[in-house]
Amino acid sequence: MFKNLNKMANLEISSNGKAQKGRTTKSAPRVDLTAMVDLMFLLTTFFMLTTSLTDLKAADISKPIKSDIESPYPASRTMTILLGKNAQAAYYMGETENANLNYSKVSLIAEQVLINKSAVAKLHQNNPSKYLIVIIKPTKTATFKDFVDVIDEMKITGIKSYAIEDENISPKEKIYMETNGL
Repeated sequence: MFKNLNKMANLEISSNGKAQKGRTTKSAPRVDLTAMVDLMFLLTTFFMLTTSLTDLKAADISKPIKSDIESPYPASRTMTILLGKNAQAAYYMGETENANLNYSKVSLIAEQVLINKSAVAKLHQNNPSKYLIVIIKPTKTATFKDFVDVIDEMKITGIKSYAIEDENISPKEKIYMETNGL
């Protein structure tokens, strides 16, 4: 049965589109890529399983919905950071009215946070429920980069509780920021 197929004439299509009767020509050798595709999937699977998949280290930030009940922060363990222009930040401990405001570069704010964190721990005899609370107040002159850098520093320094307050900047804070060019 298969012997008869070889004796049959083949029709080839020429470049002008007409069928011609003639001898069969050898076709170009075919390359079977099935094995290569299988190897690609095996290697992809191997590398996916052997590499470590890292978690994203993104900070979760969400502003709470305003409520009618506003409980004051404990002044003895509250630090406020005001973000200004030119990568500068003002900071103070306690309440605004009695505060001694200082300023530094945003890149150096982590040092002040750690100093205040250890001072709060010492003041409260290392009570784990009495930790430093940081209030971050970005002003209109602050950049988003500085804001993200300060949030990153909160994660790095291990601050358990921090808040973002961009609406209630006191007149004393505004005057300090303006007089120091922040």
